[in-house]
Formats: sequence, structure tokens, C-alpha cells
Amino acid sequence: MIAKKLRPAILLVAALSACVPAKEFQALQDTNAKCQEERDRLSTENESLGVRNTELSNRNQLLQRNMQRLTADSIAHATNMARTRMELNNLQERYAELQRLQSDVLGGTKHETRKLLQQVQDDQRELQERADALKELERALYQRKMGLDALQDSLSNMANNLALLRKQIEDKNANLIELQRKLNAQDSLMRALKDRVANALFGFDGKGLSVTMKDGKVYVSLDEKLMFKSGRYEIDAKGASALRQLIPVLEQNADINITVEGHTDDVPYRGSGDLIDNWDLSVKRANTIVRLLLDGTKISPKRVTAAGRSQYLPVDNAKTAEARQKNRRTEIILTPNMDELMQLLK
Repeated sequence: MIAKKLRPAILLVAALSACVPAKEFQALQDTNAKCQEERDRLSTENESLGVRNTELSNRNQLLQRNMQRLTADSIAHATNMARTRMELNNLQERYAELQRLQSDVLGGTKHETRKLLQQVQDDQRELQERADALKELERALYQRKMGLDALQDSLSNMANNLALLRKQIEDKNANLIELQRKLNAQDSLMRALKDRVANALFGFDGKGLSVTMKDGKVYVSLDEKLMFKSGRYEIDAKGASALRQLIPVLEQNADINITVEGHTDDVPYRGSGDLIDNWDLSVKRANTIVRLLLDGTKISPKRVTAAGRSQYLPVDNAKTAEARQKNRRTEIILTPNMDELMQLLK
């Protein structure tokens, strides 16, 4: 849902810093594409971080269970080792006792001596087996301890990674929330501006002039019949009157950027004089309107861009007289300042 709301306002970047008619317009489109890519990247990265958080949490639970099992095994091994040590001590005591008995019966019969010697050998063998078992238990206990230490380190690293991941997710979410808040505020601003522009030009509505809002921008479309004579770029008195009614609104909204675009139909220019072709005509018409908006007004030239689009951005692709009349127009495009939004996207 955030991505859908981001789309219209991010496109507003397209006219943010445009000050040169031809080259800067393409740069604005590139900036718009970058904003869309950054929005998608932020959303994708947020989803990826959420999945990573779930995976790390599950792995942390599994490691905790393994540590509990290893701890229980270690306790059991320690118990066995203690019991084996006790048995070893008992055997050592028995061995010492047998040695004493051996000394006492050295003067006895050969049968008794052989029996005692066999008993001593059996006890020695059992003693060695017990000693070997004790060493094996000690080795296993040491390995268990090393495994527990490594597991504890892994759990500690996992906890740190989880904390860092949660912090990244919180930061991304906060960034998206702030971005959405600013987008909503700018959308409300542009809707209010659209109403003010429509009210200022109320007397010209339906007389070759229309005010619309699209992709977060306000479009003031002026038909050729209202603004210029065919093949000319000197502004008509009626068109000049309409623009003068728009000037106070533009002066009061100093944070709104203004792009003036001239459009022609696809009929090649056949006139004479200082005009060369439709490109030239569309640029000169845009420049004429820009000069009228700036002459004696409080509108900063830094806010204004003049652009000639020739015949290459028609509103109607039909090859009819009616379609060509629609395409011969001048558009004043009002866009909000996107500096704060661009800062959030960095």
C-alpha cells in the first residue's frame, strides 16, 4: 500500500531541479526513475530484513535447545566421571591391600601364591581399564565443554545480529513512515493548490483552459486558440489576461516549481521568418509565457523552467483536425519542492 502511495509523489521529482529546456528534462525523468527504484529497494529490503529476522529467531531457539541438551549431557558425564574416580580409588586401595597380602603369604603354598598373583593381575587389568575409561570420559567432557563454549559464542553473536537487524528494521520503518507522512502532506498541498488555481482561472474554464491534477502535479492546459495565433508565438490578449490571474497564486506559493511546456501538432511548420520548425515554435511559445510570468512579478526565476516538446507528447494520437487542435497547447506544470523527500531517500 505504501508503494502505491509512493508512486505518484516520487514522480514529482521529475521537474524538481529543471532549469534548462532540453537536457534537464531528461535528467528529471532519470531522477524520477531513481526514486522509484529506491522506493522498491526500500520495500524489498524491509521484507528481506523481516524474513531474516524470523530465520535468526528460529535458529536462536534451536541453538538454545541444543545448549540445554548438551548441558544435561555434560552433567551426566561429570557424574559418571566422579563415580569412576571413586571406583578407581577403591581399586587402588584393594590393590594396595593385595600387595600387603602378597607380602604376608610369600612364605605360603605355591597354590595360594599363584591364586594371589592371578588376582593381582586381574585387578591390575581392571584398574587399567578403569583408568582408560576415566581418560576417555575426561576427553569427552572436554570436547563437550569446548562445544558449549562455541555454542555460547554463536548464541551471543546471534543475539547481537538480531538486535542489529531489529534496529535496521525499526530505522527503515521510521524512514518509510516519515516519507509517507511528507507525501501525504504534499498531496494535500497540491490538491489545495489545484483548487486555488481553478478558482483564480474560473472565468476561463471551458474556454480553452483546463486545470487538472495528475501524479501529484497540477496541470494548467491552455489551448492554442486562447494563447497564440496559428504559427505565431506572440501571446494573445485573452491568454495574457488568464495568466495574470494565475500570477498571484504562484507568488504566494514560493515552494512550488513551475514548468512551462510548449506543444505543437504533427503538421510540419511551413512558415517563414525567424522560426525553423515545430521545435523552435514550441520553445519560443514556452519562453513567451515564462517572460510574462516573471515580468514585474515576485516569482523567482529559479523556480521556472521553459521547455519545448514540439509534436512528440500528444494528448490524442489520431490524425484528425480535432486531435491536432487538442495537441496544439501550452501546459503550465506545478510541482512541489522535493528536497526533503530526496534527503529521506538517501
